Amino acid sequence: MAKFDEKAKPFSKQWLDDRLAITTVMKVLNIEYWIPKNINFLWAMGMILAATFGMLVISGIFLLMYYVPTVEGAFDSVNYTIMTEVGYGWLWRHIHGVGASLVFLIIYIHLFTGIYYGSYKRGREMIWLSGMLLFVLFSAEAFSGYMLPWGQMSYWAGMVITNLFAGGSLEATGFVEWIRGDYVPAQAFLGRFFMLHVLLLPLVIIGGIGFHFATLRLPHVNNQDGEEIDFEASAKLWKEGKKKESQVIPFHPVFLSKDVFIMGIYFILFFYLVFYNFEFAMDPVNFDPADGLKTPAHIYPEWYFLWSYEILRPFPTDLGLIAFGIAQVIFLALPFLDRSPNVAPASRRGLFKFWFWALLLDVLVLTFMGKLPPQGIWNTIGFIAAVMFFVLWVALPFITKLEKKIEE
Repeated sequence: MAKFDEKAKPFSKQWLDDRLAITTVMKVLNIEYWIPKNINFLWAMGMILAATFGMLVISGIFLLMYYVPTVEGAFDSVNYTIMTEVGYGWLWRHIHGVGASLVFLIIYIHLFTGIYYGSYKRGREMIWLSGMLLFVLFSAEAFSGYMLPWGQMSYWAGMVITNLFAGGSLEATGFVEWIRGDYVPAQAFLGRFFMLHVLLLPLVIIGGIGFHFATLRLPHVNNQDGEEIDFEASAKLWKEGKKKESQVIPFHPVFLSKDVFIMGIYFILFFYLVFYNFEFAMDPVNFDPADGLKTPAHIYPEWYFLWSYEILRPFPTDLGLIAFGIAQVIFLALPFLDRSPNVAPASRRGLFKFWFWALLLDVLVLTFMGKLPPQGIWNTIGFIAAVMFFVLWVALPFITKLEKKIEE
């Protein structure tokens, strides 16, 4: 049984430490959580994501105070009450809208950084899988939030996306109606997505973030050279004062101070966009009230979904749904499709470096094409880019299996 300091005053540091093991927890999660020295600013993206999610939660709480989750009141509560009648309501809406876009920009940077440096290999598979699970959860959270302003694009994007669950020739229309709670998006639909957006999904995301950070504890964080580091020996050197010889730094305060510096730069950009360029995060079509009898000329999702939407469009219905489904889960298979023995930057990995840049370029092309009408040359380019996306993933096991082991 643990020994307690009987002389400690109630709720003093020692009293709490005896009961909550605060010192031990701080060592495990903070002071003695060791980070490789040879990393760059891209390793701060995780903390930036957590901070941006915090901004979304805080701004969402303020918006929730005045939002009316009914088909009659939702549009006016967002575009009139919050924007013109509530003091600084416009500020919270801008923070929420800009944050929703920037969180996906950071997610994509974080994702492709992990691919470039091979941070999904050598025992780090659960880090990658938990991160991709978070990507799915953030996507669901963003989609559910997009429904809430109840503008034209909210309504019709909800109509199009839920129609995907009909399964093409399977004609599972009953399943679609079950999801909507009606034949078309209406009060039941809005109420369900309101509940998902403000309660269920945020709770699951918070749990997912905790799980993702837990998977980072063991094995340790990767580094930009893919080196094998003896963390115990390096940590011992640091504690002995031999900091130059050590290959690691403690998370607190050394690495955390660097994270805070990078977050400071990021939030300068964040609030510049909030105050001066917030329009990019707000679709002009969505400033028209939802009308089920008036279809927009061109229906498209937010920019962060455009690449997967473009994979769906060029193919016949059934094939498009299959392609879309595969595109949503294929990144989960990356640790198992990459057959190379090397954990190293893509620049040192032969054909893989061409594969990486080809994938990044292809996703960018798909994103640009997804915003354009599916006609003429745009449809042809979108089709080629969609086919190329799958060709790259099929080729991955073969080009990585041929890769020679890099001598360290």
